[in-house]
Amino acid sequence: MSNNNTGGGLSHEKIETSNFLMIVLILLVLLFGGLVEIVPLFFQKSTTQPVEGLKPYTALQVAGRDVYIREGCYNCHSQMIRPFRAETLRYGPYSVAGEFVYDHPFQWGSKRTGPDLARVGGRYSDEWHRIHLTNPRDVVPESNMPAYPWLEKNTVDADSLPAHMKGLRTLGAPYSDEEIAKAADEVKGKTELEAVIAYLQGLGIHRK
Repeated sequence: MSNNNTGGGLSHEKIETSNFLMIVLILLVLLFGGLVEIVPLFFQKSTTQPVEGLKPYTALQVAGRDVYIREGCYNCHSQMIRPFRAETLRYGPYSVAGEFVYDHPFQWGSKRTGPDLARVGGRYSDEWHRIHLTNPRDVVPESNMPAYPWLEKNTVDADSLPAHMKGLRTLGAPYSDEEIAKAADEVKGKTELEAVIAYLQGLGIHRK
């Protein structure tokens, strides 16, 4: 049988016998597909606008979130409820993109050694959180969560907050100059434990 491919274009044979060419073409296809999927999301209000009732973190909550990230809490706790019945029955309404527009970086996570925290705000009292963070076994005997007693002794780094909040403002958080200016005074003398509790108590309260 004669070979009818006499053109100067790429033939299947050329593509399939050249590893380099195959890799380049695969990467181009993935790049194009990714752009088609991702770019439209930047123009959808459901992914770029905050959901109703969502407010940016207070100065104390920003400090608490920093401690949460520093201590690696995201390694065991996710903050994203998937749209499955078992998840919504246990944790509450499934998560949507508009809930995380002020989260930089977001804390979705994919591993749950402990429960999801997306809707933990208001579920327990401040005192419960204080005991739980100081020694989890005092309120959940079977817990394998580590204790964080030093949080009650460490005070919040108030001086770094204004610069941090300015950075968050450049990423979209609507902080005013006045809010940034008084941030350090608002957290002065507060412990890291109080800050983490404030952060946890604010999670998911806009969608119950």
